[in-house]
Amino acid sequence: MAGLINNLLILLLVFQNTCLGFKNPLSVFKRYKDTTRSLSSECLGNNRPVISLGLTDFALDIRMPGVTPKQSDTYLCMSLRLPVDEEAYVVDFRPQASMDTVHHMLLFGCNVPSSTENYWDCDEGICTDKSNILYAWARNAPPTRLPKGVGFKVGGETGSKYFVLQVHYGDVSAFRDKHKDCSGVTLHLTHQRQPLIAGMYLMMSVNTVIPPGEKVVDADIACHYQKYPMHLFAYRVHTHRLGKVVSGYRVRNGQWTLIGRQSPQLPQAFYPVEHPVHISFGDTLAARCVFTGEGRTTETHIGGTASDEMCNFYIMYYMEAKHAVSYMTCTQNINPDMFRSIPQEANIPIPVKSDMIMMTHGHHHEETKKTDDSSSLKQPKREEEEVLDQDFHIEEAVDWPGVNLKLGQVSGLALDPKNNLVIFHRGDHVWDRNSFDSSFVYQQRGLGPIEQNTILVIDPSNAEVLDSTGKNLFYLPHGLSIDKDGNYWVTDVALHQVFKLGVHDKEPLLILGRSLQPGSDKNHFCQPTDVAVDPVTGNIYVSDGYCNSRIVVFSPNGMFIMQWGEETSVGKAKPGQFRIPHSLTLVPEFGQLCVADRENGRIQCFRSETGEFTREIKHKLFGRELFAVSYIPGGLLFAVNGMPYPGDIEPVQGFMMNFSTGEIMDTFIPVRKSFEMPHDVVASEDKTVYVGDVHAKTVWKFTSTEKMEHRSVKKAGIEVQEIKEAETVIEAKLKNKPVSTESPKKWEKHHMVEQASPGISFVLITTLLIIPIVVLLAIAVFIRWRKTRVYGADADHKLESSSGRILGRLQGKGSGGLNLGNFFASHKSYSRKGFDRLSTEGSDQEKDEDDGTDSEEEYSAPPPPPVSSSS
Repeated sequence: MAGLINNLLILLLVFQNTCLGFKNPLSVFKRYKDTTRSLSSECLGNNRPVISLGLTDFALDIRMPGVTPKQSDTYLCMSLRLPVDEEAYVVDFRPQASMDTVHHMLLFGCNVPSSTENYWDCDEGICTDKSNILYAWARNAPPTRLPKGVGFKVGGETGSKYFVLQVHYGDVSAFRDKHKDCSGVTLHLTHQRQPLIAGMYLMMSVNTVIPPGEKVVDADIACHYQKYPMHLFAYRVHTHRLGKVVSGYRVRNGQWTLIGRQSPQLPQAFYPVEHPVHISFGDTLAARCVFTGEGRTTETHIGGTASDEMCNFYIMYYMEAKHAVSYMTCTQNINPDMFRSIPQEANIPIPVKSDMIMMTHGHHHEETKKTDDSSSLKQPKREEEEVLDQDFHIEEAVDWPGVNLKLGQVSGLALDPKNNLVIFHRGDHVWDRNSFDSSFVYQQRGLGPIEQNTILVIDPSNAEVLDSTGKNLFYLPHGLSIDKDGNYWVTDVALHQVFKLGVHDKEPLLILGRSLQPGSDKNHFCQPTDVAVDPVTGNIYVSDGYCNSRIVVFSPNGMFIMQWGEETSVGKAKPGQFRIPHSLTLVPEFGQLCVADRENGRIQCFRSETGEFTREIKHKLFGRELFAVSYIPGGLLFAVNGMPYPGDIEPVQGFMMNFSTGEIMDTFIPVRKSFEMPHDVVASEDKTVYVGDVHAKTVWKFTSTEKMEHRSVKKAGIEVQEIKEAETVIEAKLKNKPVSTESPKKWEKHHMVEQASPGISFVLITTLLIIPIVVLLAIAVFIRWRKTRVYGADADHKLESSSGRILGRLQGKGSGGLNLGNFFASHKSYSRKGFDRLSTEGSDQEKDEDDGTDSEEEYSAPPPPPVSSSS
């Protein structure tokens, strides 16, 4: 009988651990739900700060509880307890604030906040114990993403139990209407153990004085580093209005290595460290802030008000978990003489355009007196400002089923006049290294044209296929565009041709180029990549292509008009030079045509009427390749880049940019699956974005989340009903269910049903777990009965011995109890190979490097100048 009892104990212990591992994810927040704070009605959404994102992940919304600061330079704090006791890791930060109302924010981690009130004056203190800075934001900075496998550790025995948000309200004139502020930050946390632990290193000057009228004043900081190695991946600079440039360096054996350099008058985001920098014991960390005292009549000191100054250089780093230190500071200058040899770049201010400063500060000035002509000229700019003044982010529509469409290599995307998504794909054909010879002549004609419909019309809401065409017409589809009349314009790199197709016409309406004949004159193309049609003039623009480096312009009936462009020369690419002009987008408001100059990793824009170069948009985050570009009226430009070359660190992602300034406003990557080679992007005026991937054979839909990113209902002019609809959308996304468009009454009923579902899920899981336990108990009783009959009294002894061996294995040597974690730990391993510095939201699946079906697009030669890769 004692043996039976032991076996039952083992089964109960296993069942208990199993239940803990598979408990309803919402149950961990039950105790938190009872203490939910009461907030202002103007902060809708803040009374539900914890949102489950699955079995292991959850989001934590940390917001000011509807505050109205009464005087300028007010620092207010609020705290939020981590809703779980076990360890968790912060892997993503999303700011919910605007510089219209907030000067800057800091997020701290600690165990004992200085107050238990909903919020308090930070002069009373932040924490009574040691606090660590986890995040900092200012000047409309975009979201911060941590590298894959890296997280800030919180909770558990050693991590912080509380988050404390500090918000600095500089100028409170925005609060004259007494509205409530709900600024803050949303965290993405996971229970999955991260192999690398993130930390913050703050370099800060504390005694700098800026004399009035002084043209240049330097503030220098330097400290010896005397801990385990750390790896730097992001930096952020911070000053107030007198700061011109802030630079940070590692100094080793007299050699200065740049960590990061930026103007503090630009959005104060965490920017990626351009080249990997590793800090070892004995290195020196150094930073310099350059100020000017011009325009001031009194001395300016380091301080906490907007009229004071600050000199801060933040460094995000990661360390191996066993050596991790979460927070370090440097506030001294150990060797002033060393700054005599600081690189000259640290003394050169970074020029900032006046319109960029205005956008950064959230101010938009308009002239009060204009002539009729000037008013018409300024109108597009005003429309752009109205769009860009909104605070929104681009995120995947996780409930959209289009990612599951069965497609070939997706080469082109467009939107028709009804705003339906149109996909151009390659069916069962692939572009690989055997597709062309050295003269760019197609070598696989024997396969015949693609037998599947290559053009699919997709319902943007439910991904239903509404129409299809393009069967037996193409060999290797590439670019797609749709004109104002709904005609399809496509390119085929195997045929070296451009086609105009009517929606219901079986034969092309117009063909440019000679079939299967590559060339470079006005009648031939060589692997043309994309086409665009001017909605006013009807002129046709063709990017040509992989083996030519030009833009060719034709009249609406196909007559050659002009061309421009040339091959990139050795060294830095000049304006008008191309290395695979890969994608086109027209900017009608400004009369421009923009080109994704793929292998030069940039966007070039030209006057569409003359081909005159107007501007270049190039960012380090683009990496070496930029595949596609799309413009929407109102001043937004969207783009996607390519996979990083070996040794490079820029992740593959999408970009949203301000067309006027060229600055990146947001980046985005999918949650479901991962970008492998995003090949085309298209966006609609409501900021819905679609990305097609030629390797993943997938199309993703992304939407803007501006309605959820508000910080003040009255300030942002958002009605309560709109907020509720936005909550419905987000809730549906998180639960992977379709978005409801029901009336508020029906929505409440729907919401009540959804609230009941977690309980049902828990009962179902519990029932499924109990069934095998009952079966095991029955088996144990049967074995006990059989052995009693066969062995008699010896059965108890044998069962006890068997139980002891099982418990011994589970407990391990020196263990005082059952520890399944230790039992399985030996079967887990962590690899830091292929470390993705900035991607945390994508799928964990990695591309199969040995996949024999990879297209030629993957075979770009890594070292510059690279061999042209195909797509």
